[in-house]
This record gives sequence, structure tokens and C-alpha cells, in this order.
Amino acid sequence: MSAPSDTPQAPKVTEREARQVAEAAREQDWRKPSFAKELFLGRFRLDLIHPHPLPAPDDVRRGEAFLARLRAFCETRVDGALIEREARIPDEVVNGLKELGALGMKIETKYGGLGLTQVYYNKALALAGSASPSIGALLSAHQSIGVPQPLKMFGTQEQKDTFLPRLARTDISAFLLTEPDVGSDPARLATTAVPEGDDEYILDGVKLWTTNGVVADLLVVMARVPESDGHKGGITAFVVEADSPGITVEHRNSFMGLRGIENGVTRFHQVRVPAAHRIGPEGAGLKIALTTLNTGRLSLPAMCVGVGKWSLKIAREWSAVREQWGRPVAKHEAVGAKISFIAATTFALEAVVDLSSQMADESRNDIRIEAALAKLYGSEMGWLISDELVQIRGGRGFETAASLAARGERAVPAEQMLRDMRINRIFEGSTEIMHLLIAREAVDAHLKVAGDIIDPDKPLSDKAKAGANAAGFYARWLPKLVSGPGRLPSSYGDFRVPGHPDLSAHLRYVERASRKLARSTFYAMSRWQGRMETKQGFLGRIVDIGAELFAMSAACVRAEHLRADDDHGREAYQLADVFCRQSRIRVEELFARLWTNTDAIDKRVVDGVLAGTYTWLEEGVIDPSGDGPWIADATPGPATGENVHRPIR
Repeated sequence: MSAPSDTPQAPKVTEREARQVAEAAREQDWRKPSFAKELFLGRFRLDLIHPHPLPAPDDVRRGEAFLARLRAFCETRVDGALIEREARIPDEVVNGLKELGALGMKIETKYGGLGLTQVYYNKALALAGSASPSIGALLSAHQSIGVPQPLKMFGTQEQKDTFLPRLARTDISAFLLTEPDVGSDPARLATTAVPEGDDEYILDGVKLWTTNGVVADLLVVMARVPESDGHKGGITAFVVEADSPGITVEHRNSFMGLRGIENGVTRFHQVRVPAAHRIGPEGAGLKIALTTLNTGRLSLPAMCVGVGKWSLKIAREWSAVREQWGRPVAKHEAVGAKISFIAATTFALEAVVDLSSQMADESRNDIRIEAALAKLYGSEMGWLISDELVQIRGGRGFETAASLAARGERAVPAEQMLRDMRINRIFEGSTEIMHLLIAREAVDAHLKVAGDIIDPDKPLSDKAKAGANAAGFYARWLPKLVSGPGRLPSSYGDFRVPGHPDLSAHLRYVERASRKLARSTFYAMSRWQGRMETKQGFLGRIVDIGAELFAMSAACVRAEHLRADDDHGREAYQLADVFCRQSRIRVEELFARLWTNTDAIDKRVVDGVLAGTYTWLEEGVIDPSGDGPWIADATPGPATGENVHRPIR
């Protein structure tokens, strides 16, 4: 097997340089309030989410009308089993989605789109994704991270007029950032866009995991512009015609799940891109990508909600008819606990997604942390829900739908759903990266006042000034973490309704836990200072606690909203109560693990593994892996194989 060093490497950067690139790409300021940001600071701002924000009546009317059309289309034109079997969405289905306007759900009506809100866009993705997760991925990649959203937020009027009408009705788009040797560390991006005069750039490089890339008509490509006279340089975003000379789709990737997605490897060799197709200024590519993802990430947990709803339906129907020891399996506590978890967690996930989406539509709050938490929590809980459904189904959960049908039983694709859901913990930022991203935003207030103190490169004068600022900030902030409304039995009275579970008690818990979370973060920063960023286990638990507190808050607010609207309010209160009780157990465990864990000795074991100390433990097995380098050769140059790009006509 070839050693990793045998393959060409992406540009070498230090850890500090990589952090600087990531830091420069994030939004630096908070111009609007953020419920989640305040939560991490120990301030439970219930007023930012309660009463639950509501969509405008016209948005509801248009959204519901489209959902009805989409449901009819999915029920009559989409065969999920066929897509799974043939590993491809039929062209006629994609063309039907185009005719339906599904490519333009988030594009304004003046450009030929449907102009749906984020709330209804997410509901549509959940619906389409339940018919076929591959269709959900196709639509999401096109609109959540593909060309339309960056153009909407950062494009020129000429770019919008040129591309958005195409993207709304006929053209499929893809987002190209990842490379064979570059994942969540964009500082090492190797694809280049070299200026050719004032009118063009020349693209060279290889992109990996280009969802929709095999069938795309338009691409948004991230490439590094070299710094030169008249060019600031840096990672830059471009709209690129997929059929441009020099572009080759070299391979269509196959995966554990989502077998119908058109995901590939795309090579650029001397591809000419007009300067007019650059989105934003040079060097703004990562900021554009991250800002786009602030709302784009909501599409993934929306589809997790759809899986939760489907899993609950299957669990209910199956558990009522399957008997063991004289009773339906649902009546056995071990299985019943799993069903309760699925029901309560699905309710909470929908609460998180709908609340975050409505806040995105209103644009009153900065939701960068809320959206990230929704993605993190949705992907983790969605996976657990799918796994529990397989367990409830037993051997039938492990059996394929085709095999079930062949022997005369209902073709329930539980094992497929488990495979399809697994990627969500990796897509659009892995769980580990999301922990770090959210943690960085969660400690932003601390770094703003005390960051220079722990920065080894700052002079003593800057450290002294930062020390004075920090002293003032903490003198005002720390006393507020001692006590709050969570200590008062009368707090949050809106959620104490006769004949319903008392949700006010859960909100008081969230308030107390929020202050405890902030105290824990402060103590950790005081203890580890500049080494805080290396304590990824600690930071991950801090973020997971925040995610649980956000989900509890959203669940309670949604339950009260449904009660006030006389829409299954009693049942909603019950689900919110059960979810909060389950969540509080997880929160208490996470708090305990902040300080009682195996992080230090885990690191020693990892050092030993990498040093070969435990190779004896690997003996006694056969490695079925094939030969080849760990990372494919991504050297720029002309394509040597067939172009498998196949635009849908």
C-alpha cells in the first residue's frame, strides 16, 4: 500500500495559520440579539422566542398550497424503492420537480421562483425527503448551499438577473469546496483561480464529494486566488458553467446510503471563468460560504424531523400488532421507552427547526448558533431515532425492504433509513467540527474582552489593556450568574396551565442550567487559558449541554403555542414534559462529565496507538481493504478518463 507521503499534498499551513483563516471567515460582530448566544452566557432570554414567532398568513397560504402539490407529486410520481434499487433518481422525476417549481422554492417570485419562507422550504424538504432521502439531498444541495443562496445574499444584480431565473426552473446547481486532501480545514485549499488580465480567471484543481456535481448545470466553486498586483487574493467564490471546456466529472461516487445522489469528483483544467462570475470580492469566499450556511444548515435537521415522524408512524403501527409473551411489544417497558424517546424527540426536533426557521424568516435575531445547534442536535438525535426503530423492528429492521416484500411482508425500509441518516453527522460540518464552531461562537464575548490576555503574540501593553477591560466585564457579569428567575417558583407562569404538565419547572431548570453552563465555561477559561482550544472534549460537552437547553426551550415554547391555538395542546404539553425530563437526565450527565472524564488518559492511549505501541492488539485479523493511497492524487492537469457529467434534459 502506498504511504500517504507518496501523494501530492495540499499547501502546508501551520495550525495557527489555519485558525487565522477560519477566524477571518467568521462574522465578527453581533448586530442582532441571539437567544443561543445569551444562553451560553448564562442569560435565559425567553422573550426572544416567546411568544412563538408566526409566519404571515399569505406565506402560510402559499406554503400550504405548494406542500399539497408536492405531496401529490411524491405520492404518484416518486418510487423510493426504485431509486434505492437503481441508485439514481429517474430523469422524469427530476424534470417533474422542475415543472413543479421545486428548484426555486427559496428563489424570489420576480426571478421565477416560489418565494417560500424558510419554514415552508424546510417542511417541503422533510416531505420530499420522506419519499426519498436522495430527492431531499438533491433539492437541499441545490438551494441551501448551491448557487441560489450565495447569489441571493452576495450576488450583483446582473448575476441575479442572469442566473436565478435558470436556477428557479431548469438548472441544477452544486457547491464545490471539499478536495481530496482538504475537508474542514479550508486554509489548505489547493484549487487555484489565477487572474488572466482583468476579465477572466483560470481555474485548476480537483474537487471531491460534489453533491449534484454529476448532473449540475451551474457550480459555485471555491478557489484560491494568488495575491498579486491589483489582486487581494484569497479563497474566492465563483459561479461556473458546468459544461465549460476543461471541466471533467471523473467519477460518480457510491455510498453507504443516499444511493440516488449524484455526487462525484470534478476536475478543472485551465477553465476560463469570466471575472463577472465572481461572487463578492476576492478573499470573501469562506465568509460567503459560512454566512450561507447560517440558514442553509437548517435543511438537514428539517429532513431529520421527517425521518422522526416516519419512524414514529412505523413504530406505532408495528408495535401494536407484533406480540411477544402475550402482549404487544409496545406494552413491554424496554420497547415502550424507545417509542417514548422517538415521539418526544421528534416533537422537540420539529420545535427546534420551526423556531429557528421562523426566526430566520423574520430576521430579527442572529441565528448562526441556533442553526448550528439545530444541525448538530438534529443529526445526532435523528441517527438515534433511526437506530431505535431498527431495534424495535428486530430482525425485520435489519432486513431490506425488497427482501421483506419478496417474502410477503410490508416493505419497510428501516435499514435503508439508518444508512441514509448516517451521513448527516458528517454533512455540512461533522459533529466534531460543529462542536468547535459553536464553541467558538459561545465564547466570543469572553475572547472579545480577554482574548489578548491569552494571546502569546500580543505585547504587554495590549495584555494590560485587555486585563482592565476584562476586569470591568467580569465584575458586572459574574454576580449575575449567582441567582436568577430559575430560583423563583413563580417564574414562567405562562407555562403553568391547570390540567397540563407544569412546563414552567423545566424552564426554571433551563435558566439555572444556563447560569451553571456559563460558570463552567468561565472556570475552564480561567484554568486553561490559551490551552482552552485544545480541550475539545470539554468544549463538545459544553456545546451539547447548550443544545439540550435550546431544545428544551423550543419544545416548551412550541407546546404553549399549540395550546394557545387549541391545536393538540394537551398532547403537546405531555410530549414537551417527557422530552424535558429525558433531556434533563442527559444534561446532568454532561455536567458531571465536564470534570469527571477520561480525556487525559485517552490522549495517552492515542499517542500510543500512533506510535505503534498497540500493534500487537491488531493481530489475528485479515484487512479486506484494497491497495492504493489513502488520499487520491489531486495534481492539477488535464483529465485522463471519461467525463461522466450528464446534465438532465
